[in-house]
Amino acid sequence: MLNFNSIYKFYYEWWKSIDKTLFILIIFLFSLGLFFSLVSTSLIASDKLNTNNYFFFFKHFLYIGVGMIVLIFFSSLSKESLFKISFYFFFISLFFLFLVPILGTEIKGSKRWLNLFFLPRFQPIELVKPFIIIFIATILCSEKNSNIYFKYLLTFITIVPTCLLLMMQPDIGQTLLIFLTWTTLVFISGVSLPIILTFFSFSLLSLVYMVFFIPKFTYIKSRILSFFNPIDGTHNFQSDKAIDAISSGGYFGKGIGEGTLKNKVPEAHTDYIISVIAEEFGVVAIVLLVFLFLFFIYTVFKKIYLEKNEKIQLVLSGILCLIIFQALIHIGVNIRLLPTTGMTLPFLSYGGSSIVGVSIMSGIILNLTKRQID
Repeated sequence: MLNFNSIYKFYYEWWKSIDKTLFILIIFLFSLGLFFSLVSTSLIASDKLNTNNYFFFFKHFLYIGVGMIVLIFFSSLSKESLFKISFYFFFISLFFLFLVPILGTEIKGSKRWLNLFFLPRFQPIELVKPFIIIFIATILCSEKNSNIYFKYLLTFITIVPTCLLLMMQPDIGQTLLIFLTWTTLVFISGVSLPIILTFFSFSLLSLVYMVFFIPKFTYIKSRILSFFNPIDGTHNFQSDKAIDAISSGGYFGKGIGEGTLKNKVPEAHTDYIISVIAEEFGVVAIVLLVFLFLFFIYTVFKKIYLEKNEKIQLVLSGILCLIIFQALIHIGVNIRLLPTTGMTLPFLSYGGSSIVGVSIMSGIILNLTKRQID
């Protein structure tokens, strides 16, 4: 029989210990994502799916509800339990990622999703990302082996299966995200700059070779060539419409529901949500969102600076860098600084896998920034 007094006491202690500023920021960002989902998908639902105007909104609301449960679960664990359970989740999520090339659903030439009965179009990489950071940080902080270069090798071996599985899908954007996050963690841990630059250059050359000389990556090669030569390219339709939407929105936007990008570009509410917001609410809204992200980043970095435990520092730094890189890639694609990658914007984009993945990362951040209650 459940002891409700114990449960109440447990979560009362949890509420007292978590960082309220971070918690409110996270809830506010998710709420903004829900609002923008409402204004950017209502017409899509009615016109294309012949259903009520709030189909995507209700789904997004459900995903956030699940995300909040996930967030509270991970933030309420003890630090020891969090690190222990993360190992199991890492291998489970890696197994799901392994199933994608075999059982995955192919959409527009990419096979990145699994159709699970409880979560259709589930993208396993969103689960892998937070747990691979904890796994890498644990290796780097292990006291069993004092040879730091051996630890670097182990962490590289850790990311290789994930990167190979992602390239098989193919998903170069997420591959770069994993690689950049790993590079950041290794650099923070103390590796010399010449070594990291040499290895990064070698990896970049290897990636260029694969994209331009391996047939499986032909469509990625076409996107890159189109990006640098837009006149002859055939893959710039979405980027061009996104730029037009941002330009037409001006400083204060066209108004709620007045944007047209959401009806012209498929999945605008996921991959091009920044452009949708800019068109309807203006550049001012984007600047405010950037300041909101910067405040979130500053708050977490302040916690990292005060933290004495090296492993916790690495985990928080890795998760924060992953969020930063993903947001920069999303914004870069929307303003045509980068080729199209299909990257969601953390907290704001529509999508069950993305919301659950960001909720896990948020729960881990809240867990590792809790203050000790005497």
